[in-house]
Amino acid sequence: MNRTLSPPINFIFLLTWIIFVAYSCQNPAPLPHPDQDNGGLSLPGGFGALVVVDSIGKGRHLAVNENGDIYVKLRYAREVGSNVALRDTTGDGKADIISYFGEYEDEGSLANGMRIHDGYLYYSAARVVYRNRLVPGQLIPDSPMEVVLTDDHEHGIHWHITKPVSFDMEGNMYVPFGSPSNACQDLVNKPGGIPGSEGLDPCPELIEHGGIWKFPKDKLGMTQKDGELYATGIRSVVAMDFNQQDNHLYLVMHGRDNLHLLYPETFTPWESAVLPSEEFIKVTQGADYGWPYCYYDQIQRKKVLAPEYGGDGKIIGRCGDMDDPAMGFPGHWAPNDLLFYKGDQFPERYKGGAFVAFHGSTNRAPYPQSGYFVAFVPFENGQPTGDWEVFANGFAGTNPIVNVSDAEFRPMGLAEGPDGSLYISDSNKGRIWRVLFTGDKNSFGEESLAAMEAQKQLANIRNPHPEQDNLYRGKQPQGNQVYTTYCAPCHQRDGKGAAGRIPGLHQTEWVSGDKERLIRIVLQGLDGEIEVNGERYDNVMPAHGFLDDQQIASVLTYLRQNFENQASPVMPEEVASLRTNSQEQ
Repeated sequence: MNRTLSPPINFIFLLTWIIFVAYSCQNPAPLPHPDQDNGGLSLPGGFGALVVVDSIGKGRHLAVNENGDIYVKLRYAREVGSNVALRDTTGDGKADIISYFGEYEDEGSLANGMRIHDGYLYYSAARVVYRNRLVPGQLIPDSPMEVVLTDDHEHGIHWHITKPVSFDMEGNMYVPFGSPSNACQDLVNKPGGIPGSEGLDPCPELIEHGGIWKFPKDKLGMTQKDGELYATGIRSVVAMDFNQQDNHLYLVMHGRDNLHLLYPETFTPWESAVLPSEEFIKVTQGADYGWPYCYYDQIQRKKVLAPEYGGDGKIIGRCGDMDDPAMGFPGHWAPNDLLFYKGDQFPERYKGGAFVAFHGSTNRAPYPQSGYFVAFVPFENGQPTGDWEVFANGFAGTNPIVNVSDAEFRPMGLAEGPDGSLYISDSNKGRIWRVLFTGDKNSFGEESLAAMEAQKQLANIRNPHPEQDNLYRGKQPQGNQVYTTYCAPCHQRDGKGAAGRIPGLHQTEWVSGDKERLIRIVLQGLDGEIEVNGERYDNVMPAHGFLDDQQIASVLTYLRQNFENQASPVMPEEVASLRTNSQEQ
């Protein structure tokens, strides 16, 4: 027999439910306890951190749902999916449910972008932006995977075409289309680039790349032609967020590389290590931020002409007409996520400010690698106030960081939880941290920040001294010296490269195999997809034909007899013969 509750019981049930909801709203769940060691992180006074989960796979960007569920975009697809969903069912802050989902074609380190917007989970591969409708209370979305945007350009898989997404307050979507080159060199006729070569002028890449495109709300199956170019002169973007406080899109741009390698007579190794700036840009519609013709020098605090267009590090030229960034960070820190803080858990000074995750440099040799921390930029009335600060450090677990492979963790993605906690992802092992404020907001001040200000003097953050911090001071054998000067900035001092970007040199046929192929790579450069020890790479290696025959022979002999390679030496005569043949062809 079916029964219905009598009116008095109905009333009591409704009243109890209303009281429960009201109590829950006024008394949110208590914060979990931070780990005793804060998960290895150094934080301002009153803050703590706990490790939510460890070793889920190489995590990239992440997003947190309104119920606390966490979604992480992985760098590599697993057999069961390229995304991972995490849930804490006990309230201790640790994920006890870990589920993988989302089967689609992925492309390694290009797989960036994850955001929850208007009930949908958005995530990106290199060429495609997808979304799934989230069901309240359901961890894994079982709705159809929809294709929002496809990059239909006929270009190689370069890591600058990553597709993070942001949304404005009207629901319009913003997506960067990055460029593959340093400064619009001719990569078709000169695949590896030639030191001292000029940039194309006007730059043809700026037609479909090197900028931010704006796309209409809630439209599916789009390509670039469905959007409009919103701002140009922006080389490569992984860190991007919309600031609701001033109704503007912001980003932190990856600057160009290899100033010394490409222009050794104009730029010193020290200048190449610290320049140019990673630009923190307030994006204005119709603006031009200068790439590839210009770059921002954070030391001089001005835009200068790029050497590919006649610059020497001081000439301003046409750059006087370009738009400046809001702030300039040191070079090669690799800004990989940006988040404007909207919550109330942290002290008031963090409200409306910007967190930036610096993944860390790969090409600062002969100086220590730098970055590998999370910065904070205070904002007031929609404008940065003062300098950036160190908010979270200690990810690498070692200092100085000589090689990228020395770093235990690398901060990658940022997300804010419904209670105002800050979540940080790691791209090395797949650790997720949750940063909490458990101190007294009223007493938070300069004293709480003093320890983090002192962290600016650590080797991974401060500007290196040109002489004292040079890791290669002293006389070295010629092959080793050539390697550390021209090869180590990318392939690293230990020869292990940078995962997903620069191939390692250990025990590989590319080094110990065909000598002619190896010599030609050095003379002519290399562009296009290759596979090294089971991992795919698609980047540009500049030509090093400016080195003389003896230098090339010595460095290739060094490679073939080090880094676990055992192969015959390369003779200067062999280099000379191939150089002559290349010039005659």
